[in-house]
Amino acid sequence: MNKLSRCALLCLAFPLSAMALAETPESWYAEGEAAIAKALALKPNQAKAKNIILFVGDGMGISTITATRIYDGQSRGGKGEENTLAWDKLPYTALSKTYNTNLQTPDSAGTMSAMMTGIKTGHGLISVNQKVALGHCASSRGNQTETFLEQAEQRDMATGIVTTARITHATPAATYAHAADRDWENDADLTHEARENGCKDIAQQLVEFSVGDGIEVVLGGGRRNFLPTSAQDPEHAESKGKRTDGRNLIDEWQAKTKGEFVWNGEQLSALEKTKSQANLLGLFSPSHMAYDLDRAQEQYSEPSLADMTRVAINRLKSHKNGFFLMVEGGRIDHAHHASNAARALGDGKALSDAVAQALALVDLQDTLVIVTADHSHVFTMGGYPARGNPILGLVHSPDQKGVRTTEPTLAADGKPYTTLGYINGPGYAEQASLAAREVAKPNPGRHLHQKVDTQQKGFFQESLVPLSSETHGGEDVAIFAGGPWAHLFHGTHEQHYIYHVMRYAAGFDSPASKK
Repeated sequence: MNKLSRCALLCLAFPLSAMALAETPESWYAEGEAAIAKALALKPNQAKAKNIILFVGDGMGISTITATRIYDGQSRGGKGEENTLAWDKLPYTALSKTYNTNLQTPDSAGTMSAMMTGIKTGHGLISVNQKVALGHCASSRGNQTETFLEQAEQRDMATGIVTTARITHATPAATYAHAADRDWENDADLTHEARENGCKDIAQQLVEFSVGDGIEVVLGGGRRNFLPTSAQDPEHAESKGKRTDGRNLIDEWQAKTKGEFVWNGEQLSALEKTKSQANLLGLFSPSHMAYDLDRAQEQYSEPSLADMTRVAINRLKSHKNGFFLMVEGGRIDHAHHASNAARALGDGKALSDAVAQALALVDLQDTLVIVTADHSHVFTMGGYPARGNPILGLVHSPDQKGVRTTEPTLAADGKPYTTLGYINGPGYAEQASLAAREVAKPNPGRHLHQKVDTQQKGFFQESLVPLSSETHGGEDVAIFAGGPWAHLFHGTHEQHYIYHVMRYAAGFDSPASKK
């Protein structure tokens, strides 16, 4: 009996999930043979992609993916390391080089603009080329770069944007807006020079978007950028709009599109039951939406990223010419900036749930699904913890028999340490646990002790270099893909290559596709 035949018999008798529960040398070998059999059966799909879904985990570097995989697996009762996230099941993977034209370690504006326009650009710039000076409106004239979403609209595809960040934040903004400064989210943010030279803020550009028949679905946070300073937020009485021009852009969007507007989860759920196909705008928070671990504490419910993804796909997939949807897990990045691994991994898990939801609703025969990140973070994982050690916990190494020790492993200074940490950030000077503050004054250096609950969601991991906010990382990030032409992701690519794969897969370069 050859090895592949033996593998097939083993896989029938011992499903991989069962083998993971009773690991033996034989089960590991059988897993490897099963993976080879699966790889040999893989056939590239060269059909035209009717639909394209781009998932972006903002700040989701390789270490975040690994830690999220373990976190998700442990939340399901497993050891964690053997777990698979939704994108792990996609057949093709590659690496993406993320630098901006002027930064070794990039920002989200330049990186997402690269994915959306097919060229790299400078940091802080939204879908304009590198000739533009940051914050200088006049320099953007003639240097705007058409986005993939705009090109999809030109070809009568339906389009959608979903994010847990403000819908005017850098990553979603790069799909539909053009700006010399990512911070121009509402008119109050515009400089005098920008006003004098006729630049529009990002919220205004979204509402006045006029390519094709407009964006069909927009779901995220950021109500304040669409409301005037005189308007009270519907959820938070103390919160007002940010616009100084007196415009209520939500009202303007409804009048223009005859679409439906919602601002909480119950309203979105009710609309979903009607199976309406009208244009949809959902703004679920004045600023960014809640971290996934905090959604239950919100005064009014916020939909999960998976909920918003499901609603968006169901509204878009009936379109005869297909659709393009961008889904961002935007708050992975924000938690990392705070040196708060628990919330970063919680939002990473939420992104995996959203990818799983999408894969359940579409057919990879005609839908290209891409999962990637705009950049990484200086987030580390190490310390030789035993297999199955809580990913958010203190390091407990195995003893000589391979059994996890009951006492945490101590560093050279006699103090315990966590598996997860940051190279820089607020964890240097802040007390590690908000619930265990011992001094009102910041206490630089190592402050961790065994009684601190490092697994609570409010714990801030330690960092080496003191900064008020942890920074992005500059290393390559992963690309996972499945569906038509996903095999074009095959090695190490410049980040703007993602745009070119989407364009080729959708047939935008063929004569028949041009209108």
